[in-house]
Amino acid sequence: MASLSFIIGIIGNIISILVFASPIKTFWWVVKKKSTKNYKGVPYITTLLSTSLWTFYGIMNPDGLLVVTVNGAGAIFQLIYVILFLVYAPKDKKVKTAKLVAILDVGFLGAVIAVTLLAFHGTMRLTFVGIICAGLTIGMYASPLSVIVPNAIGFILGSAQLILYLMYNNKKSAEAVEEEEGGGGGGSAHLVKGGIEMHSVEDNLNNRSLNKWKSLPKPNFSRQHSMQKIIKTLSLTPYELQSSWPLHESDIEEGNPDLP
Repeated sequence: MASLSFIIGIIGNIISILVFASPIKTFWWVVKKKSTKNYKGVPYITTLLSTSLWTFYGIMNPDGLLVVTVNGAGAIFQLIYVILFLVYAPKDKKVKTAKLVAILDVGFLGAVIAVTLLAFHGTMRLTFVGIICAGLTIGMYASPLSVIVPNAIGFILGSAQLILYLMYNNKKSAEAVEEEEGGGGGGSAHLVKGGIEMHSVEDNLNNRSLNKWKSLPKPNFSRQHSMQKIIKTLSLTPYELQSSWPLHESDIEEGNPDLP
């Protein structure tokens, strides 16, 4: 049983070493072009920290031969990558990378080793270092989720806003329809009432005009007949006019019906 686990451990180590060796092609291109272009050094720096801590854990563990070999090889690969990155990176990126290496791969790693050796004893050392190593490994594998998590939260919040908008928008539309229906009935009543009032006003004006016309004094017959005579006289030809003379003024004024 022990031999089977050892064989599986060796297979796992070979696969892990192949994974650690995968950036060789990338850094071969970096050395050839003498530029890191848009590459970032953070993955190699964090992997160097993780492999170094796992190597330290394997050294303290009596059965940690396989852990030491695979992580020791990985630490060597990552150290070479970090050095090449510092050599060929632009000046501003080189400064930032050097600061990060000093903080993580020197400062943090040295602090963990010092605390483990000075503050813990026996199995507590393995427990303390093992928890830190496991946390770093989980963080490295979960790091791609940093791109997904904000988008997922934005999707949830955006969906909630859309649902609230649809709910309150439908409610507002229903209230607007009710107001229009209520206001429309009142408006129709006002229109009908206004039409009736306007109709009654017009009837009153017409009746008043008719009564006024009826109340005017009627012209007497003689005056009306005189006006007809004058109009008829103005329409006569000169010959007819001479044959009708002399006209008496009294006849014209009194409206004698015997005049032509």
